[in-house]
Amino acid sequence: MIIWIASYPKSGNTWVRSFLSSYYFTTDGNFNFDLLKNIKQFPSREFFKRKLTSIDEAAENWLAPQREIKLKGKACFLKTHNVYGSYKGKSFTTNEFTLGAINIIRDPRNVITSLMNHYSLDENSALKMIGSVHRNLKDSKDEDDYSNYTFISSWSNNYNSWKAAKKFRTLMIKYEDLEINREETFMKIVKFINDLINKKEEINQLKLKKSIETTNFETLKKMEQDYGFAEAVNYTNVNKKKIFFNLGNKNNYKKLLKKKTISSIEALFGKEMHEIGYL
Repeated sequence: MIIWIASYPKSGNTWVRSFLSSYYFTTDGNFNFDLLKNIKQFPSREFFKRKLTSIDEAAENWLAPQREIKLKGKACFLKTHNVYGSYKGKSFTTNEFTLGAINIIRDPRNVITSLMNHYSLDENSALKMIGSVHRNLKDSKDEDDYSNYTFISSWSNNYNSWKAAKKFRTLMIKYEDLEINREETFMKIVKFINDLINKKEEINQLKLKKSIETTNFETLKKMEQDYGFAEAVNYTNVNKKKIFFNLGNKNNYKKLLKKKTISSIEALFGKEMHEIGYL
């Protein structure tokens, strides 16, 4: 059964995934990038038995590998940016294969600045992306990157889809709480997961602290500088990777966005932003 680590892109998914791989797949809580292989992205190529050429084909085959995961009889973490719902009538997942989900939410005014860096977008294009209900991550230049066969929809649709899940347990985590109340928030995540998998032993406090310490933003940024990060994307038409761990808490929309863009985001997502506490 699957425990989804779900979010709209650039909302802290890799941070949470790093922490979880450190806490659940080491003996001492010391993180390194190789540990991320324990929490794979879905969809990605290894889950499909034949070559796919479109998100339509991916949607047709989303459930088959999830059925195989269930048959193994073990809990499995998977990262995704997909909405919890369907694409052209094809369900992304069901409660038959899903044990629970952690949904990571980030202020869309700061999400958009990260989108601009990661996807090489100007402000208007990033605004169009975050508001598009039809958006997926696929483009013509990445036909072998199956992780981009992902239907993200708009920021609000993505958030609302996972919030509305009723047939399995979900935990919403705000990116901002990961920054401000780090230990309390990661503790909440571990308690949620341990309850899902019926793990009775107490939380290992030393391991928890070490996992938090070795996956903070500055440490991850230094690791990327020293060793590179395989999941970073290339610059368009240049064989050089962009910085993945880019701004961290220096990502301040008030300093980085035009007032018109900020107003547009608040108009688009005002209902959800009030609900979450961003407005």
